[in-house]
Amino acid sequence: MASPSNGFSSVKLPAALVQQAREAARPLRRSVAGQVEYWATLGRIVEHSGLTTQEAQAAIEGYEAADREVRKKAPDSLEALKLRVLAASGNGVLQANIRNVVEENRQQAAVQRAAA
Repeated sequence: MASPSNGFSSVKLPAALVQQAREAARPLRRSVAGQVEYWATLGRIVEHSGLTTQEAQAAIEGYEAADREVRKKAPDSLEALKLRVLAASGNGVLQANIRNVVEENRQQAAVQRAAA
């Protein structure tokens, strides 16, 4: 239940998840709560797009690989990546790339099913 005075709620999470968040947050100088919130934001983006986790991961990896190839530079920090993913999701670029990857995967699966 949210506290009206501060707008926050307490949630019980598995200890293993909290430890993973702690480990992921440390190099990025985030709090554990900030890391969980970041993961939740990414999860909402994926869920809203209707993709499976694997499809979303493949789309993001493809998008990032293409972007790195164009820019020919080292991968960005995770914080910069977060900002770019959020920007791309806001302007529709990420969703368009995700749709393209999903459609390509479906076409490849159809070809494989037909060949089997």
